[in-house]
Amino acid sequence: MGHDAFAHHGLGSAALMLISALHQRPDQTAVDLVGTASVSRATTYRTLKRLADHGLVHHTGETWALAPRALEGFGISLPDGDTGRAAEPARGWDTVAEQHGTRGIAAQRKALHAVERAAYREALDRLVGHRSKAVVIVRDGLQVLVPTPRPDEISPTWHAPDGRVLDPATGHAAADWRVATDGRLILITPSDQRSYDELAAAHAEALSEWESVA
Repeated sequence: MGHDAFAHHGLGSAALMLISALHQRPDQTAVDLVGTASVSRATTYRTLKRLADHGLVHHTGETWALAPRALEGFGISLPDGDTGRAAEPARGWDTVAEQHGTRGIAAQRKALHAVERAAYREALDRLVGHRSKAVVIVRDGLQVLVPTPRPDEISPTWHAPDGRVLDPATGHAAADWRVATDGRLILITPSDQRSYDELAAAHAEALSEWESVA
């Protein structure tokens, strides 16, 4: 399946399914192959025609079979039963891929994925570079990872009993700062002192503005 001959614009994955089904059980009708290859009826007929053009399969009456070296990508030259035209036999999977214009597409896809992976790793490295380095301490012979404090984390000694923040320089509570329930530092502004009715009115106003823009 990884070969260029079975790319989307080449023989396609359906061709591989039909080849596998005929390899497992030769001399099947197109109706049989719909079930054994799990391919739709229209796709089965279309793909059989494509494989026959390369001499990879041939039919006797209504039954189909693989050419002697079809698994290697080599077809046989047999006259077409409907037109009397001799099908052009395949000369290997590389030739089939070249005829369909898909040769080298797998290498191009791998190169593209390699570039994308390199860009992704570079982005991750940039993110890591912005992170603070953790501190490693040894306790009881074990290394313990201690992450550096976040900017919004404060020392427990700064916590006032009423949830306010003590200014370490003066020892007095700061008017506009509070300690959240998760221990983070939060700033209280005048806009945060609104009542429930004021918040509900502001919410309704925001919804009205959003709907008018939409």
